Amino acid sequence: MPKDSYLVGLIGEGIGPSLSPALHEQEADEQGLRYLYRRLDIGEIGVRPEGVGELLRAARTVGFDGLNVTHPCKQLVIEHLDELSAGAAALGAVNTVVFDGGRAIGHNTDVTGFAASFARGLPEARMERVVQLGAGGAGAAVAHAVLTLGAGRIVLVDALPERAAALADSLNRHFGEGRAVPAGMDELATHIAGADGIVHATPTGMAAHPGLPFPAELLHPGLWVAEVVYRPLETELVRTARNLGCAVLDGGGMAVFQAADAFRLFTGREPDAARMLTHFAELAGAEGALPTPGAAAGRG
Repeated sequence: MPKDSYLVGLIGEGIGPSLSPALHEQEADEQGLRYLYRRLDIGEIGVRPEGVGELLRAARTVGFDGLNVTHPCKQLVIEHLDELSAGAAALGAVNTVVFDGGRAIGHNTDVTGFAASFARGLPEARMERVVQLGAGGAGAAVAHAVLTLGAGRIVLVDALPERAAALADSLNRHFGEGRAVPAGMDELATHIAGADGIVHATPTGMAAHPGLPFPAELLHPGLWVAEVVYRPLETELVRTARNLGCAVLDGGGMAVFQAADAFRLFTGREPDAARMLTHFAELAGAEGALPTPGAAAGRG
């Protein structure tokens, strides 16, 4: 039976600008719930990423109902959980932990969040050849979503080549041989030149990690560009790609749809995703920044 009072939080690094607390709490207010969402920034409290288990145990002890987990703890948290959902186990990454009957259960709502955002914002995008930069926790989820959406092949590039290779192996086992291919950073220009679109899934562009993830000259107007970072909503990549005439999807939609799925897991109640999109636009101070259905976001 759903309760009417919840305590949840977010574990990660550099999460001060996160809109998740306000987004969750506003939806809870609309549903007449008491809902407190707290940030647990490992940088501010002096906990190394490998110490995420300590935070997890503390949160469970003091009565948290659940936690969201973000960079750099989405994979490190797994060894401290009692159970994984099928989706989280397949991904090897967790972004939502629910405390249930003394057990910590890991889920991943990034896949469905990205898929819903992409279908809404870039509904007519060609997806035969996709390049993705980043193969970490968020990257694993987004790559699964891209192939689920029907991409022919995804080329994975990461600063750690072994991480890209491991993710490609996992994806090929799940989706079929040859659907995912690892590549080195030195091959990025070649692959982007022949791609339909680029997915960016590294922390570059976040408030704490500003800048472009690759040289701007690799972009060209025939590409679509999908960003995972949402704070700031207009990263340097989003702004640069838009100015060059690329179709652009910012990270806001993914943030909202994954939050809606997490809210459902925490509370057992159905969130109003449309209302949460409106709240997000208000919170981000960007009316109309989220693409409307059927529109190629950011053309020209």
